[in-house]
Amino acid sequence: MTPTPGLHVRAACRTLLNALQAAALAPQCVACHQPLEHPLLGPVCQTCWASLTHLIAPACDRCGAPLPSAAVRASAPDVAVRCSECERHERAIGRTRAALEYVGALRPIIHAFKFEARESLAVPLGARLRDCGGDLLAGAACTVPVPLHLWRRVSRGFNQAERLAHELGLPVVGALWRPHQTAPQSGLHADARQVNMRGAVAAAPWLRHAVRARYLEGQAVVLVDDVRTTGATLEACAVALKALGVQEVRALTVARTSAPVR
Repeated sequence: MTPTPGLHVRAACRTLLNALQAAALAPQCVACHQPLEHPLLGPVCQTCWASLTHLIAPACDRCGAPLPSAAVRASAPDVAVRCSECERHERAIGRTRAALEYVGALRPIIHAFKFEARESLAVPLGARLRDCGGDLLAGAACTVPVPLHLWRRVSRGFNQAERLAHELGLPVVGALWRPHQTAPQSGLHADARQVNMRGAVAAAPWLRHAVRARYLEGQAVVLVDDVRTTGATLEACAVALKALGVQEVRALTVARTSAPVR
């Protein structure tokens, strides 16, 4: 099929706009700080996108931690394999997936997304969530973003988890809130993170009964966040969702750290 003249014109205009923006503003990639060749495609260069480390199976079905291949081979077919920590401890979250390892270029990309209001990054990050979490999204009634405390949301201008959730193709239900402002989880070791999140998440007071009955009670829902470290925040949210009658809580994050902070 021969391309229409209109496509040629739009492509030429886009090339010209990229060139003019690159020449006039000299925008840099938020990750590597090199000049962007195609600024209209977003604040991250294609080299940095290509450098991201995808998490590859096998992984614990419950927390998403990498597992040795031998553990998977030794398990029965069609049986979810769990790490030793998840075998020892009961958890409110049933299944977890993360798309990428929180290393390299992904760190400044996430930082720019959260703290520099680069909301457009939700689109490519959301695409990676959909790619890795298709099995978790299948059959779920809705997504539930991990909430921010009101003042933190105001200071950032948006909730990054909510913005990601809107990229996943399911109804987004703001079922949770943070009634108290807690210390930031970053910088805390694993035990302190658990203590910090006690009582930090509850059912949102504005949650309507009709919404709860339709999307939460007896349903599978998918919690959405940007980064999983120890899982303390996700687990606190899952406990609150179970109290609302949710049957199964699944968790989907853009990234996870290679090991919990101790």
